[in-house]
Amino acid sequence: MVTTFTNASTREMFGKTLVELGRQNRNIVVLGGDLNKSTFASLFAKEFPDRFFDFGPAEQNMVSAAGGMASTGKIPFVSTFAVFGMCRPFDQIRISVAQPHLNVKIVCTHAGLLVGEDGVSAQGIEDLALACSLPGFTVVAPSDAVETAQAVRAAAETKGPFYIRLYRPATPVVHGPEYKFRLGKADVLRQGKDATIVSTGSMAGASLKAAESLSQEGVQCRVVNMHTLAPLDEAAIAAAARETGAIVTAEEHYIHGGLGARVAQVLGRLHPAPMEMVALTRYAESGKAEELLEKYGLTAKDVAGAVRRVVKRKQK
Repeated sequence: MVTTFTNASTREMFGKTLVELGRQNRNIVVLGGDLNKSTFASLFAKEFPDRFFDFGPAEQNMVSAAGGMASTGKIPFVSTFAVFGMCRPFDQIRISVAQPHLNVKIVCTHAGLLVGEDGVSAQGIEDLALACSLPGFTVVAPSDAVETAQAVRAAAETKGPFYIRLYRPATPVVHGPEYKFRLGKADVLRQGKDATIVSTGSMAGASLKAAESLSQEGVQCRVVNMHTLAPLDEAAIAAAARETGAIVTAEEHYIHGGLGARVAQVLGRLHPAPMEMVALTRYAESGKAEELLEKYGLTAKDVAGAVRRVVKRKQK
């Protein structure tokens, strides 16, 4: 029987963690658009109105202002949806944050297909590729609410620009309270010798379910939660290729420029191995999140199918 997970909201956890951080450090400020209730940045605004700045639908200005605040010693958290926080103001992020390597934290909710009925224009499926293309940016896609709280704290404590990717609906909780997040160090969720599933963000639960179902067929999968895409844990990827001989990546993101592309670069350079990618290959449409994941091949069933294919290639 496949394990079922409880769900929790990463965006709500972000908002609550921001408030805790605000109480501990007066240099933390928050910049939001007109989506502050949706991102839960409104919790910070309520407690610290003098350290919250609402820019409305002017994301380019918001990012530029965050760069200015960081240059004075503040720790600005920019909060909005992924399409508005990374895709729309990319040039301002590049010029005003990445190039001067300023201490700006961009935390975007409503990423990927999980915005559901909001439709294709709201689906940020290129955000990780854009963020990873920026030299010096730390890029994190937490797997669940437990990891989100620790990742946001790590961002506040670590100098330099960050991008953190969160979601609209509650997502499966794959970590217990004892979990310790380590920036840039992959998290092994399950051991296995026949293949490795490397997942990021919201695909962790599906990857674990796929591994559990495959174990009934005699295929034992290692599951690696690659929460940090930049800097990437290359040692964990090379070890997985060397020890299991086959790799599947799973991401709720466009196939080019995200997790799969970055893992493939490492394999090509350090330890070539058969590989399959579970990812989006085109823009989607409006619909319920669960239906979209099914239609576009981002379920546990799809991950398991990719593992079966890659294991066959390994055996040739």
